[in-house]
Amino acid sequence: MSIKTATLNGVATIEIARPEKKNALTIAMYEAMTQALRAAAADTTVRAVLLTGQPGVFTSGNDIEDFMARPPGQGGSSVEDSAVLQFMRALLDIDKPVVAAVTGAAVGIGTTLLLHCDLVYVSDEARLVMPFVALGLVPEFASSLLVPQLVGHVKAAEKLLLGDPFTPEQAVEYGFANAVLPAGEVLNHARRVAERFNQLPPGAVQGAKRLLRAPQRAEVLATIHTEGELFAQRLRSPEAMEAFQAFFQKRKPDFSKF
Repeated sequence: MSIKTATLNGVATIEIARPEKKNALTIAMYEAMTQALRAAAADTTVRAVLLTGQPGVFTSGNDIEDFMARPPGQGGSSVEDSAVLQFMRALLDIDKPVVAAVTGAAVGIGTTLLLHCDLVYVSDEARLVMPFVALGLVPEFASSLLVPQLVGHVKAAEKLLLGDPFTPEQAVEYGFANAVLPAGEVLNHARRVAERFNQLPPGAVQGAKRLLRAPQRAEVLATIHTEGELFAQRLRSPEAMEAFQAFFQKRKPDFSKF
């Protein structure tokens, strides 16, 4: 199983566990994470969710081969019904606090999902990058809305148009994360933070989280929808096909003909 789940001491842990593929996310993994988030939301013994990866890698983003086998919006189906969008909604909808332990590289959705967690701790070995445009795609998970709000337009252009990576320290500076910790300590620290919610009144915690998210919720949902529609179109574009072929052939893509 590429997604491991466990509940201990009030914390539901969702662990991305596919290290042989750098924790690349498949459709089945998105479905498993969605189910885990919904189960945690419904379980009255769960006070917080902990999302983590493997030593040295949080997630390398989508498994391109698997993703292209069943792309969002395929065969006339709704983009909103896709496994990726269902995961996004589950993470947005859960009222319980979500704590992320970024154990290493966080690529694509590995970075953008952090925008929807409540507390984020990054390893000093982490490297965050959103290379959507380089793959012929567009930003997702409301990153086109939220990243400029965090860092300003020009910095957002570096990260979303050029796809420049950023360091763990920059992740804290930009507001993606709370703190940087040594690689061997980040998971245990995040777990201790998640367990602190056992000492707090759950109704108040959940109400406070809803209030924190409420002012932008409609705009975030609308942005995710708009991004998702364009993302699905871009997946079928000649530019994306060239980028994916270059990835599999281990060469640089050639966009000079477009």
